[in-house]
Amino acid sequence: MISNTCKTAIKAVIYIASREESGEKSAVKDIAKYINASEHTVSKILQNLVRQNIINSIKGPNGGFYITEKQRTQPILTIVDTIDGKDLLHACGLGLSECSSDRPCPIHTDYMKGKELIRELFATKSINELCKPVEIGETYLTG
Repeated sequence: MISNTCKTAIKAVIYIASREESGEKSAVKDIAKYINASEHTVSKILQNLVRQNIINSIKGPNGGFYITEKQRTQPILTIVDTIDGKDLLHACGLGLSECSSDRPCPIHTDYMKGKELIRELFATKSINELCKPVEIGETYLTG
């Protein structure tokens, strides 16, 4: 339902947020290695997220990516909308340009239920809520 780029963005932000508790800034190479993604891809994604004020960065030898307390309260939907666009979770499951309850595709009704559940999940879960279990080893970003 969401793109691989979006999945990478979510994992990267959760990683950054989980490291922030210790006051550490995260380097692209460390993030990429931890979430098993290419440095180039992670770098481009993070630059986009910085431009949208979802995370922050500092350049230089002691620099890296970090997230503020206020940014940690953002819902995951903010990342999804930034990377995949606000229309992603409204699109037809079969890719039809015209799909609605008046003119549904064969999977419209069931797909709409699934999309609503996913949208609700992304809208109600904050970055902070998802990074806490990672910090204490209850959940994982790779596998």
